[in-house]
Formats: sequence, structure tokens, C-alpha cells
Amino acid sequence: MDENRLSEFLRARRALVRPEDHGMPAGTRRTPGLRREEVAVLAGVSTDYYVRLEQGRERNPSPQVRRALAAALLLADEEAAYLRALIDPPQHGRPPAAVREYAGPHLVSLLDTWADTPALVYGRYLDLLAVNSLGEALFSWLGSEASLITAMFLNPAAQDFYRDWAVVAQGCVAALRAANPAPDDERLQKLVGELSVRNHDFARMWARHEVGAKTASVKRFHHASVGALTLDFETFSVNSAPGQHLVVYRAEPGSAAEQSLALLGGPCPDRTPGHSRRRTHPA
Repeated sequence: MDENRLSEFLRARRALVRPEDHGMPAGTRRTPGLRREEVAVLAGVSTDYYVRLEQGRERNPSPQVRRALAAALLLADEEAAYLRALIDPPQHGRPPAAVREYAGPHLVSLLDTWADTPALVYGRYLDLLAVNSLGEALFSWLGSEASLITAMFLNPAAQDFYRDWAVVAQGCVAALRAANPAPDDERLQKLVGELSVRNHDFARMWARHEVGAKTASVKRFHHASVGALTLDFETFSVNSAPGQHLVVYRAEPGSAAEQSLALLGGPCPDRTPGHSRRRTHPA
């Protein structure tokens, strides 16, 4: 177990829980969130024991205590699983960081068949691995950038494109953490270090220790060519390539967004209709 990661997670999540979330009076507090003794009471452990957990001096809380901590900190299922992984890391190995991810040919071929549906595939570091023709038109602001998380925080165009940028950006950070690479993952350390230094929003969001893979929701965009559009999206795990996800966007039939997608899908001199672009390739 990485005691520092567990300590950071517990402190960060404790700061996000309001006393009133548990029916307690807020009162006057110098710092946000619950006090250590309040978490201890809610979890049914002594304050000294909880302090030892936050300080990394207690290393093996029982499954019952883990569940109680998850309830006290109001962790969602995915966050509770992340907490368990911090305490008792899975024994199976992860792909070496040096191995590049790529979208499989059958998956790329599937994207090619969706001429009227924007779709893309990203990997466990939020690298764009493949995108179909309409997806490329929708995300034209990315240019040649293959890292979605880097573009989100270092490309000013991201805040123009995403009308709810802060929400989408926090979701990307939570998805990156949900991938849960090994503590000594050099690729993750380098990525987080660079973004933390170059963008204070990323550093602040990463410090929240939120965990959550992308699922299904609605996103509001502002495209430079067609203006505002709102699209539903669904995220699917790629079982043949653990850590990869397929994202498919959809416009409501008869909506202005559907008309906008039709315009984006029209002839374009730098794009071959119906042909997906693979961003990374097998080593």
C-alpha cells in the first residue's frame, strides 16, 4: 500500500464532505469539510485510529472499517473501490508504461461505419487513439494534439469549445485517476507533474482526489463553424483492450444539433468522409 496516496485521498475527501451532509450543524470552521474526530465517530473508530490512518501509521484497516470510511466520506461505488485499491492493491500487473496504446483494427473499422455519428476511442491516459470522420470534424480544435487531458488544460480553445468547461475538465481529471495506474507509473507521474506546474486549475482539481470514469451524460459545445450544439454521449469500455473506452455522441432527432452535425459531415478538403483517423499505432 502507498501510505502517502491513502493519506492524501482521505484528507482530500474529508475536506469535500459538509457537516450538514450528515445532519450535523456546520458551526464556525477554519477549514472546509469534516473534522477528523467527526469522521472517526461516523466510521465507528477512535479518533486516534483515524489519525493514524491519515498519517499512514495504520496500514491495514479491516473490510468493515473500509466500508464505514466509504460511508462516512460519502464515497460513490467507484471511489470506494479506489479506496480499497489504495489499501489493498490488486496483484495483477499493468501493461508497462513504455508500451504504446492503439485502437484495434476491428474497432477502427467499426468507427468507419458511423458516418452520421461522432465517435472516438481514448486510452487510460486519455490519449486519443482513434476518431472517425465526423468526430474529427467536431473536435477540429484539437488539431494534431493526441492527449485529451493536455488539450483540456493547455489549449485555450478548450474553454471556448466546452460551454461547461469546468465540469468537463473535472470529469477528465476524475477519469484519469479512475484508471488507477500503479503508484510508480512514470508516464502518469510525468503527465500530472507537467500539468500541475503549467495549469493551476489542473493542480487544484487533481488535489480533490475525485474518482469517476466517464459514463453517459450531455455535453454542450460551441463549435467555431456551426455554433452552439448539445449532444448526448455514452461511454463504453473496450473489453478487448482494458483501459480503453469508446465514446459515441448523438443528437436528438430533428434538433438544431442534428442539423449542425449534418453540416460538419459535409465535404471538407482535408477530410475523407467515413474514414477514421488512428492517432497512435502499434509499436
